[in-house]
Amino acid sequence: MKATFQSEKYIKFIIYAVVIVLVNLAASTLLFRIDLTENKLYSLSDASKAAVAKLSDPLTINVFFTENLPAPHNGTQQYLRDMLEEYALYSNKNFNYRFYDVSPQEEGGAASDKTKENQKLAENYGIAPVEIRMVEKDELKFKKAYMGMVMIQGDIIERIPAITSTDGLEYKLTTLIEKLNKKISTLAGLPEKVHVKLFMSSSIGALAPVIGIKDIASLPESVKQTVEKLNAVNFGQLTFEYIDPATDAAIDDLIKQYNIRVLQWPDIPEQGIQAGRGAIGMGLEYKNEKTYLQVMNVMRIPIIGTRYELINTSSMEETINETVETLIGINEDIGYLADHGTLELANPMMGMQPQGEESLQNFQNLVNENYNLKPIMLKEGRIPESLGCLIIAKPTEEFSDYELYQIDQAVMRGTHLAIFSDGLKEIQQQQQQFQFNMGPTYQPLATGLEKLLDHYGVKIKPAYILDKNCFKQQMPPQAGGGERPIYFAPMIKNEFINHDLDFMKNIKGLIALNASPVLVDNDTLKKNGLTAQSLVASSDESWEMSGQINLNPMMIQPPQTGSAFKSISLASLVEGSFTSYFKGKEIPRQEEKAPEEAVTEEDIPNKADKDKKPDTEAAKIESKDSFIAAGKPGKISIVGSSALLKDNLLDAEGNSPNAAFILNLIDTLNGRDDIAAMRSKIQQFNPLEETSGNTKTLIKGFNVAGLPVIIVLFGLLTWWRRSMRRKNIRLMFQK
Repeated sequence: MKATFQSEKYIKFIIYAVVIVLVNLAASTLLFRIDLTENKLYSLSDASKAAVAKLSDPLTINVFFTENLPAPHNGTQQYLRDMLEEYALYSNKNFNYRFYDVSPQEEGGAASDKTKENQKLAENYGIAPVEIRMVEKDELKFKKAYMGMVMIQGDIIERIPAITSTDGLEYKLTTLIEKLNKKISTLAGLPEKVHVKLFMSSSIGALAPVIGIKDIASLPESVKQTVEKLNAVNFGQLTFEYIDPATDAAIDDLIKQYNIRVLQWPDIPEQGIQAGRGAIGMGLEYKNEKTYLQVMNVMRIPIIGTRYELINTSSMEETINETVETLIGINEDIGYLADHGTLELANPMMGMQPQGEESLQNFQNLVNENYNLKPIMLKEGRIPESLGCLIIAKPTEEFSDYELYQIDQAVMRGTHLAIFSDGLKEIQQQQQQFQFNMGPTYQPLATGLEKLLDHYGVKIKPAYILDKNCFKQQMPPQAGGGERPIYFAPMIKNEFINHDLDFMKNIKGLIALNASPVLVDNDTLKKNGLTAQSLVASSDESWEMSGQINLNPMMIQPPQTGSAFKSISLASLVEGSFTSYFKGKEIPRQEEKAPEEAVTEEDIPNKADKDKKPDTEAAKIESKDSFIAAGKPGKISIVGSSALLKDNLLDAEGNSPNAAFILNLIDTLNGRDDIAAMRSKIQQFNPLEETSGNTKTLIKGFNVAGLPVIIVLFGLLTWWRRSMRRKNIRLMFQK
């Protein structure tokens, strides 16, 4: 009997061991994870699954990551492993990845031959080690570590040189995968080649000892080699040409075309250099598109003087590659209205770069990561029919009826509008006003665009939203210290953000500046079959400032009556099939240009031309644009603050809630809701809900007195249960 019992124990133990081994084997081959995070941070988004599932060509990911790194980098490596494994699970046969051993065998010891080979491979791909900080035995140390990866599809390579954080990693990988897919198909079908032209006057070579650039004569060969290297990964679609603009006429022509950099110098007898003039720069051309790249940087340093330097080879390669992608349309075009006094974009070709608070550099860079921000000059031409989205950022000049007609018809064709504009225009003070310390004045914006928006059922009110829940400015000690509320910079609370929309779900807070109320006319919307949703609104402690505007923080006081406070919408999204504003109206005509000087008979040299009679029949023919009265389903977003696009409210990395809101809004207007939802996952701004003073006092009192009372009660309960148990045992044995 005892032997049978022992054998059963051994059999059970063996069965349990086999089950455990089988479960572990299954777990090692089948990916199974339960993601309990609110934003599903550790699960792939639908966009990521779709991106790897539709790979048409083999994609290889090579990861170079040093082993046994200190926290948090070891967690980053494990996160990357898990993510790539999950990508592989949802991919087709064209996805594969590999981790390369780039770690020395021992700390401080020599690396093996295989490790050295892998390190050299990483450096060939442009992955260099980065320096990280680590604390060991209470001592701060620095260590070199590889933390990069490359993605290879065909001959095209994309790299992430340093993966130092898990923030936004899935977004980066998925967008790069989609970009590679699109780049291959676009390059394979290019009807023309991209022309890379280096313009450098040979006379500049004589200046080498003067400007301190000894290798300037080798620049043409260096650029040629760079283009040949890029050709290997761009299906041979690049051509290179070196042009020596030797004459003033040639240089002047390049200035007109490219605004090229020109050097001019006097006689320098000690160097044997005669006075001259030369141009240097690079132009890229594809079809009718041209762009200009600087190859020489000129820095004027106080005391030291002017310093000249050529762009290094790695920067040149990266810049040319990015410019080629923009020219051939790897990224989808987004229109940006660049006239009518809108906020000004940077234009490197023309040397234009708005500075300070007016700069849109961060916005421009973030949008260009996934789109091609294309300037639209409405005064010079039509809005392209293929344009999916048009951004209008605070226009200040009046639109003609024909220009409004162009915008209206673009909406009818299905082009979505993204309008960022407060309802007031700031008028700077004159010199005589400055003497009396008078601030700027504000006038309602009246450009004519309001007529279209009113017809669509939405308007931007000429007022500013002020809010008690606002940004607080820290005052210096000499000014009394403390905080000063900036009421015209409202902090948008989580409960006033519309989380019903997928692209808004994980945005928990925003900050606005000089925001105007966005109003919707429900009757007009209902009449036109449109729907509108408020995206964000101020708190219920906000009010409006209209009429006499004064944004001096010292002069602003909240209303004394509670009825003046209300929550005010500052961004809305209108959707549906829009009806044309010009339906039933006369269609505007394009304004004719001023007539040229009259031509006399003496100006016509050919007698046959003199005797030729005007074609009266042709003059009778009229040309009319096709008019669309009712459009396709579309979207118009109206944000009552143009300041949201400026650098002081938009971070360069795109990690802030403000950046997520702007970029997600643009994504959803371009039909990329899945990408917008994926970007929202990385949002880590998760503010605590505000509580009243009474609630805080109650929680504090509970922590101080309540917890000890609970512990005492728990102890008494335990003592009572044990007493009852002993009593029951005694009664049981007394029987």
